Amino acid sequence: MNQRTKTIIFLIVLLLFFTSIVFMGVCFSEQAQITDFTRKNLAPDKQYWFGTDWLGRDMFLRTIRGLSISILIGIGASVVSAGIALVLGILSALGGKKIDAFITWIIDFIMGVPHILLLILISVAVGRGVKGVVIGIIFTHWTSLARVIRGEILQLKEMPYILMARKLGKSSWYIGKTHMVPHVMPQFLAGLILLFPHAILHEASITFLGFGLSNEQPAIGIILSESMKYLVTGKWWLAVFPGGLLVLTVILFDLAGEGVRKLVSPYGTQQ
Repeated sequence: MNQRTKTIIFLIVLLLFFTSIVFMGVCFSEQAQITDFTRKNLAPDKQYWFGTDWLGRDMFLRTIRGLSISILIGIGASVVSAGIALVLGILSALGGKKIDAFITWIIDFIMGVPHILLLILISVAVGRGVKGVVIGIIFTHWTSLARVIRGEILQLKEMPYILMARKLGKSSWYIGKTHMVPHVMPQFLAGLILLFPHAILHEASITFLGFGLSNEQPAIGIILSESMKYLVTGKWWLAVFPGGLLVLTVILFDLAGEGVRKLVSPYGTQQ
């Protein structure tokens, strides 16, 4: 079995894992909210894998539900943000000096502001909640990918076959559609998937700080924020399992992005 086949199998396993998390989160949305004071603050056991909290809620179900929310928000926001990066990256490289200077200034400005601070400001400005988190992630996570795409296209503009196509009278639209977009798609796909862990982690971070999702939703950030009150009393499972699963998800998404990068790169995997 060659390296490429191993990478594909690994990506399929990751896809099944994330799909199962989202599916279980949707199915357990109501069960995760059930309270039962007769079982409050139970340590992890065979019946309650992640224990229960101060309201008797099953922490495994709450963690899965919260993680599914984070994954859905991360995927949705990342797809839109990556689309903005693709459009603005191409426009910056092909739109002339003034457009390039303006888009470059926007990228430098956004990247110059502390990421978490800008996310909080945008989230609060649009009313917090899911809408605030999604809009904040969309408008803060596209800059690095846009800069990569811009650099790729600027190099591509000087390639002999691009110059030949221009001399043959091909339009900029034809050259972009036929030559440039297919060339940057590997970087775009890898960049898109690598946006997922950043989006998930930032959603959990601003929710933990109180500027993201509402307390009624069992988001990972809410779970971790609430658990801080009980850690000093020895209820370690309230934070360890949700936090550990969040870190694992972020790492797996990062590995998935690296796997996709290797697949789409002609030099990424060897036979």
